[in-house]
Amino acid sequence: MDKNNYCIIMAGGPGSRFWPLSTEEHPKQFIDLLGIGETMIQRTFRRCAQICPRENIILVSSDLYGDIIHQQIPGLADYQVLCEPTRRNTAPCIAYAASIIRRRNPNATVFVSPSDHFISGWDDYVEDISNAMDIARNNKWIITLGAQPSNPNTKYGYIQFDEELPMPPIGNLHKVLTFTEKPPVEVARQFICSGEFFWNVGIFIWHIDVLIDAYRQYLPAIAEAFFDLSEQTPKETIDRIYSQCETISVDHGIMEKSDNVYGMRASFGWSDVETWDSLYNTCDHDRSGNAFISGKVFAYDTRDCVVHVPNNKTVVLQGLDGYVVTEQNNTLMICRRDQEERHVKFMSDVELSKIKSKNKH
Repeated sequence: MDKNNYCIIMAGGPGSRFWPLSTEEHPKQFIDLLGIGETMIQRTFRRCAQICPRENIILVSSDLYGDIIHQQIPGLADYQVLCEPTRRNTAPCIAYAASIIRRRNPNATVFVSPSDHFISGWDDYVEDISNAMDIARNNKWIITLGAQPSNPNTKYGYIQFDEELPMPPIGNLHKVLTFTEKPPVEVARQFICSGEFFWNVGIFIWHIDVLIDAYRQYLPAIAEAFFDLSEQTPKETIDRIYSQCETISVDHGIMEKSDNVYGMRASFGWSDVETWDSLYNTCDHDRSGNAFISGKVFAYDTRDCVVHVPNNKTVVLQGLDGYVVTEQNNTLMICRRDQEERHVKFMSDVELSKIKSKNKH
């Protein structure tokens, strides 16, 4: 394993779509969402540790979650857990971690990964990322990975590869032409029919010098604010920088503007597991199409449902078709899978009601 390999794991998202399982205090990345005895962030860290030395993995999260990370991944040094005082999307997050990495190793090659995505085919994942890091180490390119789309999903971003001009002699590496975030369904269908578009899996690989140069060119204010930070930078300084920092994703801030972005087709299976429906599609099903992830479930005349409750709970279902059944912290939710947006709106109203109630008292 190359000692110059580094990883940034982004772990600050609120995971609001999985309420009541996921909450602001304990979001999706810290939950055993797949019912396998391992949280999403634990699984991501273990996977990344097959590519980078354990001490070269930096996790960036919120001030709210620093203690949770140390609990779920014991033995991390202080520099490996960077806590943001407020969310400013992925560009500041990556810049903060990159500043620490550059000071520790100016020869680092870095790959950036979300903390809460589902990956199948770990051997393929390790091989793909390792190959991309070898390429990035010796070239001034930013490399991203794209997953083969299986449906016109409107909740994913899409990357367009130039199919006519693969980079010789690397046949799986193509120039990236466009990034499109969450297109309408008809546009997504056109993308898939063209054969040129892939789902954006949110993984970026670059040499630390290329990363720094890209920020200085396309996001100079963020570069100026973050690239002098060190492990000894006072917390008050970090808080001040974030309070003044632009909220922007690395996709919009750099990838869409840069002319040296190249893409590889991912060999592994991928899902961002962003919704109950995507979780359902990720899990194994019984002969009636049900995904019973956790809890003791007895089902009759029931199909295409997903159940995620504590293991000590017993659930008896009859006559349901296409429902989500989940319980956490004495809150039970039973909703249709095909009405995700209404779930989110309902959750927001419930949480707002709780806040108003607390303020009254």
